[in-house]
Amino acid sequence: MSAALRTLIVDDEELARRVLREFLAAHADVEIVGEAANGFEAVRVASELDPDLLFLDIQMPKLDGFEVLELLDRAPAVVFVTAFDEHAIRAFEVHAVDYLLKPVSPERLGQALSRVRERRGAAPATPLAQLVAAARPDAPRPVERLLVRDGAKVHVIQAEGLDYAVARDDYVELFADGRSFLKHQTLADLEAQLDRARFVRIHRSYLVNVERIAKIEPYAKDSRVAVLKDGRELPMSRAGYARIRDRF
Repeated sequence: MSAALRTLIVDDEELARRVLREFLAAHADVEIVGEAANGFEAVRVASELDPDLLFLDIQMPKLDGFEVLELLDRAPAVVFVTAFDEHAIRAFEVHAVDYLLKPVSPERLGQALSRVRERRGAAPATPLAQLVAAARPDAPRPVERLLVRDGAKVHVIQAEGLDYAVARDDYVELFADGRSFLKHQTLADLEAQLDRARFVRIHRSYLVNVERIAKIEPYAKDSRVAVLKDGRELPMSRAGYARIRDRF
């Protein structure tokens, strides 16, 4: 007999969580290990319990379902639960286990669990970044905030408050409000998320908020530095200077 599916239910509505609990009780191989009523709690509980299966609401206050996925270290099997979201439906038809439309019926829940069982131990799950990208609209707007996980804690950085970012291998170091935060993301991915009119790649390893630049100065032969309003200096490549010189 297969091990029980250790399951976490995430929904900001207590009634929705109760309905899922009642329907899941009919399935002997499902063990509900926890619940969460918002996105922040979901990240903490999922990090602590490392569930096999996640029933995840999409529209929640503070953090939505997509943002929860972005902050998880490992992707469990995910079943989205939604009132209606055409982008999630499209993505999960291709990339993930299943989606459930509210109100959820016992029969439809049973079908989703069958798909979870069929895929258990099969090919590796779709990478979280790919899953989230597929579920979002085709032409997403620049993000308004950046989420950084620090253990079970989540820091929220407003995009306009970001001063600059530095590539650190598979991470980026974000500088904002006199602090720095390490986020598991490439600089290229971060650049794609941000407003191109505000953030410019001035060097292979540096992305800067142009509103923070006070001036550009020569540094050595054929090289320059961007001097920020707080006095910090960032290296600038020739290609980076070409992208930004018309603004200064």
